[in-house]
Amino acid sequence: KIFKLRDALKQLSSQFDLVFIDTAPAFNFYTLAALIAGDRVVIPFDCDVFPKRALQTLIENVLETQDDHNDRLEIEGIVVNQFQSQAKLPREVVQQLKDEGLPVLESMLPPSVLMKESHQKNLPLIYLAADHKLTLAYVTLFDEIEAKK
Repeated sequence: KIFKLRDALKQLSSQFDLVFIDTAPAFNFYTLAALIAGDRVVIPFDCDVFPKRALQTLIENVLETQDDHNDRLEIEGIVVNQFQSQAKLPREVVQQLKDEGLPVLESMLPPSVLMKESHQKNLPLIYLAADHKLTLAYVTLFDEIEAKK
């Protein structure tokens, strides 16, 4: 069962250039199936000290999945979420990640209640508020990921 998503995506490969799979923030059966099916993984990181501790475990899980099930899998980068550029601690945390040699993407996502509104209304950010700073940050992030392709 763990390979069904991979097999389904192979059948769709002629119809789609890219498929993004968004999993729950836990390493479980569904996350493992997505890692087995995927070529690249983008790791969201809420910019704080506690998530930093969990990040290393997640990276180890990704590398283990790569060794055991999917040698094509690459870590595309770490997306810093809830980044408050004016505060000292978030800048320090991001610098620590970079100093550790982790692939932190340049595009960082600011905090905003707009995301919660988007979820509540079941409406993508681009349709809810196309010119909002969070929407523009996501567009920039997509462009950065697309450029690495």
